[in-house]
Amino acid sequence: MTITPDKPEIEQPVVTLPIPEISQEFNWKNCWYPITFLEDLAKDRPHSFSLYNEPFVLFINQDGKLGCLIDRCPHRAAKLSDGQIIDGRIECLYHGWQFATDGKCLHIPQLPTDAKIPSNACLPSFKVVERQGIVWVWFGELKAADEELIPTITELDKPECICLDYVADIPYDQSYFIENAVDPAHVSISHDRTEINAKRENAQPLEMEIIESSAKGIRGRYRRTRTANANWSNMDFVAPNLVIYAFGSQANSFYSGNAVYAIPLGRGKCRVLIRKYWRSLTWSEKLKPRWFKHLHQNKILDEDSVFIVGLQTEIERLAQNLKEVYLPLKTSDTFVLEYRKWLDKFGASLPFYRGYSTSKQAENHGEYNQKPIKLDRLTGHTLICSSCNRAYRVINNLKQGLIGVAIAMALLAIVTDGSSQIGTVFASLLAVTLAVMTEKLKTKFEHIYTRQ
Repeated sequence: MTITPDKPEIEQPVVTLPIPEISQEFNWKNCWYPITFLEDLAKDRPHSFSLYNEPFVLFINQDGKLGCLIDRCPHRAAKLSDGQIIDGRIECLYHGWQFATDGKCLHIPQLPTDAKIPSNACLPSFKVVERQGIVWVWFGELKAADEELIPTITELDKPECICLDYVADIPYDQSYFIENAVDPAHVSISHDRTEINAKRENAQPLEMEIIESSAKGIRGRYRRTRTANANWSNMDFVAPNLVIYAFGSQANSFYSGNAVYAIPLGRGKCRVLIRKYWRSLTWSEKLKPRWFKHLHQNKILDEDSVFIVGLQTEIERLAQNLKEVYLPLKTSDTFVLEYRKWLDKFGASLPFYRGYSTSKQAENHGEYNQKPIKLDRLTGHTLICSSCNRAYRVINNLKQGLIGVAIAMALLAIVTDGSSQIGTVFASLLAVTLAVMTEKLKTKFEHIYTRQ
């Protein structure tokens, strides 16, 4: 499925969502799920993730072929993601059983060399493909795994298009993240002076329209009411996990957009893949490394996450339907309401969900309410982002090196005198200053942003 933005200011919006002519049922398994950006997938070790609490493992063989298996060795149920990749095979480090990308068990060290590997030693495998730099997995019926259903975005295939990709694991349900993503009204307040053109004094009623709603998703558009002839902006929810905002006009051939994916890792946790794309960037923006740009994206995510964690906790405590808790406005909450009602209509097959007037709770619902929710930048983003992980290690090593230099210069100052002593003291103080600066930068990879 290709998503093609329309650029005219007043025409119908961006995404063409195919509507089934016969069935309006939604099967969450028969969907493509984006797992990670290809650049964040390590080639030398397994990549673990979950979908509705079911554990899976992703890896690449020596030929560059992707494989996705249940993250559980059939021998003694050890996690394969705790193992290693050897000659393109994933090896369980408990007893050394090895598996191919198709789940076939290829080696059991404890069997005689002439013994046949039993068929039940093999694992189920899932269809996995790469499209536009994202790794997608299909968990449903294999015969229904049509790659044309992967929601690709036309603009991303244009040579002049530039992307910024960001991944994070966050401690709240997928539906709360999507609810926030389809809510343009919060941007002026929540991201005041953080996002470009986001200013609290610009908060205002919005004209919002639902163009289409089906089992495949929701199409909508909105515009400001205090600006004469304001341009329409397009919002599309592509079920079950993609929200797209597309901006631009035919007049200046400019386009930009935000593609936001949310994967339900389990109850109270999800993974988000955020892709911002533009027709072009200034030369100064192009020079900024990916990890440096992520520091800004971290701040944006944190500004929302603090509120989402709080409202989710309160809603779960109340144990009421959202219809009884929310007080929605037509001029700000139209998309939010439509998404929650979409869950009412199509969420029956989901392991758990919370619609507007209905919900299905997980079995551990009571326990979930008692768990403290903690935002964690290090494990939530830094360690799963290839760019930030690398930068974090370099900065940490640099800090340790500067501390060593400071100590060495201080000791040298003790045994020298005159101008040499002054120079070594200065060098020691400079190294300490730089070490403090690198420590301050290092903490940005470890701790969430908090409002002053």
